[in-house]
Amino acid sequence: MSFAGVSLIGNGKAVGHAVDVATASGYHILVVNGYSHIKANTSNGTAIYSLSFMVGGHRWCIRYYPNGDTSKCADYISIFLVLVDENITEALKVQYEFSFVDELEKQEPAHIRAKTKRNFSSTAPSWGCRNFRKIDELEKSKHLKDDCFTIRCDLAIASIVDLFIEVPPSGIQQHISNLLKSKVGTDVTFKVGGETFAAHRCVLAARSAVFMAELFGSMREGTLTSVIHVEDMEANVFGALLSFIYTDSLPMMESDMVEEEAESQEALWLQHLLAAADRYDLQRLKVLCEEKLCEHIDISSVTTILTLAEQHNCRGLKEVCFEFLKTPANLKAITAVDSLEDITRTCPSLLKELIAKLAS
Repeated sequence: MSFAGVSLIGNGKAVGHAVDVATASGYHILVVNGYSHIKANTSNGTAIYSLSFMVGGHRWCIRYYPNGDTSKCADYISIFLVLVDENITEALKVQYEFSFVDELEKQEPAHIRAKTKRNFSSTAPSWGCRNFRKIDELEKSKHLKDDCFTIRCDLAIASIVDLFIEVPPSGIQQHISNLLKSKVGTDVTFKVGGETFAAHRCVLAARSAVFMAELFGSMREGTLTSVIHVEDMEANVFGALLSFIYTDSLPMMESDMVEEEAESQEALWLQHLLAAADRYDLQRLKVLCEEKLCEHIDISSVTTILTLAEQHNCRGLKEVCFEFLKTPANLKAITAVDSLEDITRTCPSLLKELIAKLAS
């Protein structure tokens, strides 16, 4: 995808830089700065426009509604791709996607090409998402930072080839995942906390250098029919580890508890899963756990999570904990319950680092 410029919305009007892209596909960035002010001063049904930009020989823009484009979607932000060119009688078949800039999986060319083709013309110049994101969910999400968020619009104008030949999206992730579910061809068994797990040596070795060494290298354990015992790990954590290996995504913790208890249990489960990811050198899973654990940082958990971050070299997670502790009210509350004494006892170097952060 070719870069088609960036529009910055600050005071209800767009500024920035538009780039003319001659190719049939491209993307434009929309930055909403001062989100709360814009939201408070823009009524339902009122749109703010990006700069116009060119992709595939046609001019486009993005139409953003801070409080929804109709009364039925007033609780959502709405966003549309608009064909600016006039007198387009023959419809342009276009595939497009709106995503936040950190949603990389939605910005792959294969993902865009898999989207439904929409007919853009002078009589139907715009298509988009009325219910793009619920406003209260956006305001609680990681996408809104410092009262600012950034949306990327990818679009591809279908060529003659695209109209008649449609390449299906990749199914390899689903196929590999099905191997674990069906257990067809499994050749290694693990016993963890009284439960057994069947898996495929080659898949495990391809995903983890530690499994490669254990199953095929000098650390190789047993024969093809042996059972490998995994110590110091809970069964549900090992099951989640296997799920990640086969799907490359963070699994959800299964729970039948009430919401408050489930949240506490998830935080503990994520800590154990992060330790397991570090143990088996699954760096992506480790970072996914770090990111998710950031949502669980509060007065009661911050020192435990900070210690975990130090033990497993999670720099990002540690910095988030430090930022939380730098807030005077949070630090006062933690000091009042002597939570810092645990850090002094287990990781005295962390306390020195915290003091240095507070002094900076």
